[in-house]
Amino acid sequence: MTDPLLLAVTRVSTLRDQQHLTNASGFFYTSGEQLFLVTSRHVFQDDSSEHYPDRILIELHTDADNLAQATDFSIPLYRNGKSIWREAKDGGGAVDVAAIELDRNALPEGVNYRSFDMEHMIGMRGIEIGTALLIVGFPLGFHDALHHLPVARHAIAASCFDLRFQGQGYFLTDARTHRGMSGAPVVARAISDEGPAGDFKWMLAGIHSSRLDMGTRDLQLDEALGLNCAWFADILPTLTATMRPLHCV
Repeated sequence: MTDPLLLAVTRVSTLRDQQHLTNASGFFYTSGEQLFLVTSRHVFQDDSSEHYPDRILIELHTDADNLAQATDFSIPLYRNGKSIWREAKDGGGAVDVAAIELDRNALPEGVNYRSFDMEHMIGMRGIEIGTALLIVGFPLGFHDALHHLPVARHAIAASCFDLRFQGQGYFLTDARTHRGMSGAPVVARAISDEGPAGDFKWMLAGIHSSRLDMGTRDLQLDEALGLNCAWFADILPTLTATMRPLHCV
């Protein structure tokens, strides 16, 4: 039996004019009848690194009985010159989370995936400092290339989950991460008698964005902090709402 969590996460490749740019991670989220791909906003556009892809590719399984069967699915990022992904701001400023709606009718026949939804939301008071978490994605693009499945890195909650770190919409995790993990879901295992119904027993705490470091760190004497920024997943219901405001507050 394959853990449903692994089928809810997909590898993301960014392209511009057929040229491959970067690798990242993403996951599926359902809001009502709508299906979204969620990842970091900087995967779609990042001014600081002059990263401007015009489409992405995700991997989709096409045979529930044979995970080795998969195909690339192309998603344009612009329509008529305008971006079609959703992004948000909150009281602390810009949020490094983006969602793009997927056309279910355009998905390949036999597509096999799982998705998070409101039942999987952990809420703002869901975990304590030091709680065990998983960050599930594609570090440096590494994954089970035969079965097209991501890998999980162990993490703990490294800041108070009840408070927004530095007043921003994220909390900290302590985990070993790499490039390619941007957009990966940060999850906690649901308590056996709580959480969502069915076999998908993982609660969504956040969306991994990036590693944090000290600009004053001595590169020869000091190890990297090993801390990461994870944006609170509670932005997703507002971000994916059918009737949503221009900016989520």
